[in-house]
Parts: sequence; C-alpha cells; structure tokens
Amino acid sequence: MLTTELPESTAPARRTTATLRQPLLLLAGLAALALCVALSLALGTRPIPLATVLDALSGRLTGGDADVVTGLRVPRTIIGVTVGAALGVAGAVAQGVTRNPLAAPTTLGINAGASLAVVVAIFTFGLTHPLQYVWFAVAGAAAAAVLAYAMARRSGDLDPVRLALGGTVLTAVLTSWTSAVMLASHRTLDEVRFWLAGSIGTRSLEVLTPVLPLILVGLLIALLVSPALNALALGDETAQALGVPVARIRLVGGLAVVLLAAGAVAVAGPIAFVGLAAPHLVRPLLGNDHRWLIPGCLLGGAVLLLAADVLGRLVVRPSEIEVGIVTAFLGAPMLALLARKAAR
Repeated sequence: MLTTELPESTAPARRTTATLRQPLLLLAGLAALALCVALSLALGTRPIPLATVLDALSGRLTGGDADVVTGLRVPRTIIGVTVGAALGVAGAVAQGVTRNPLAAPTTLGINAGASLAVVVAIFTFGLTHPLQYVWFAVAGAAAAAVLAYAMARRSGDLDPVRLALGGTVLTAVLTSWTSAVMLASHRTLDEVRFWLAGSIGTRSLEVLTPVLPLILVGLLIALLVSPALNALALGDETAQALGVPVARIRLVGGLAVVLLAAGAVAVAGPIAFVGLAAPHLVRPLLGNDHRWLIPGCLLGGAVLLLAADVLGRLVVRPSEIEVGIVTAFLGAPMLALLARKAAR
C-alpha cells in the first residue's frame, strides 16, 4: 500500500518544485547580473570601492572618482547590459526559428551584413554617429538574413545544415568586403577600427537613443513568438498540425533577430559569440521552453557581456582589451565544441 500511495502524495510537491524552479533560477540570474553591474562600476584601470560608487550614484560625492563612475562606467555598464541582452535573445530566437543549435547573429552572417552596411555608409557619406547609420545597420542585417535563409532552403523546407554552412560562407564574404572598404580609405579605417573590434568603453548614453526602440521592439516580438517557437521545435509538419503558421512565425522571429542584432551592432560593433553562447548556457538550467528560455537569455547575455568587459579591463591593466576580442577569444573553443556535438 505504501508503494502505491507514495507517488500520489509526492506528485503535488514535485509539480510545485518544477513550477518554482524557473522563477528561482531567473532570480538567481538577476542576482548574477547585479553582481556584474557592481563589478563593472567598481573595477577598471583604477579600482573604486563600492561605498564610493554608492556615494557617487546617490550624489553625496562629486569630482574625482565620482566623475569616473557617473561619467564613464555607468554609461558603459548600461550599454553593456542592453547590448548583451539583445544579443542573447537574438541567439535564442535564431536557434528556435531555424532549429539549428549553431544559429546566432554571428554565424548566420547578420552581424557581418550590418557591419558591412555601416562601414560602406561611413566610407560613402562620412557618417560618425549611430543616429546616422543605424538604419544602414538594419538594412545590412536584413539583407544578410534573407540571403542566409535563401541559401538554406531546399525543396521549400529550411535545411539547418545548409543554413550553418551558408551563414559561415556569407560571414566570410561580407567580412572580406568590409576589410576591402576599410583598406581603401584610411579615414574610414580610423573611424571604425575600434567599433569593429566590438567596444562599449568609449560610448555615451546618447548612442542608445536611436537604437533602443529597435531593441525594445525586438525583445517584445521575441517574447510574443516564444510559445510558437516551442511548436516549431517539434518540426514544421507537427507545428502546422497544431495550427501554427510556420512561415509567418519564421518571418516575425527573423524580424526580431534582425532588429536586436542590428541595434547591438550599431551601438557596440560586431560582438561575437554572446548570441551563440547564451542559449547553450541557459538551456540546461531552464529547459527548452522558450517562454522561460528567452527571459533567461536576456539575463544570460547581459551577464556574459558585462563579465567579458570587466575581464578585458583587468587582464592587461592599465590598458584594456575590447570586449569583442574577449568574447571571441572565449567563444571560439565553445563554437568548435558545439560544431563537433552537432556533427555527432
């Protein structure tokens, strides 16, 4: 009798534990993000005590360290959180739409398309501010997404293997064209070299003004399509049988990826691997349900980018390494492992 009643008595407790698991993990993600924010405000070329940081933020302290905190590190931290969140969610949606674990704005050529468009705009029109070239970034990202999708279609269906290969080829081609444009103009090279490395260290909050609406719309779309992405994971035929408009969801999800990636690239340059790594780090914790995965990737992407930025400030002090270089250095081995796992 005991063995038959035990599962019934423990089932509600198990369901309660499973229900609470995701919210508790998201709270843990918020705590990790708060820690990274504190480190980003306190650490740099010159460490600043947290008490001094709090005094500067509250206005009780002015001048000296307070100016460093409020004038340099606060904008850098806010931009890092915004860009990291955008890239993390873009990666989760890209993988959900394509059913490809290697899909991300970087591997699909979306970042490279946005970068080429921005460099061409700077070369041709002499643009210098994100407000001026943000729409070029959107157009370049959208064109690259369409090309990658076109190359991956076979007999009307999306082939994940062709998508990965096509995105890799597209990224290589667009990156070479970007290099050619820069080599043709020293002025363009001087203007974009730090931006192309992926940098948030020399940005003011003004650069977020033109792109923040794009990122917010992209985040909203990603949250709205998250239930449909769960159906897409079952396959196109099953999703259609469940009443999901597959083509429309792919189009809307692709729009979200383009808006998020283009906004992030316009602000900070083509930062690699955050969009690829965040879903793979979050998925083992929160599961495959995109209703939880996308908020988790929002937090995970922000944590990854801020942590990489803080690391870049510390390893070669008093100089620093651009955050895009740090993420590329850490992400390249992960990409190799993921490619090997996908091949198996």
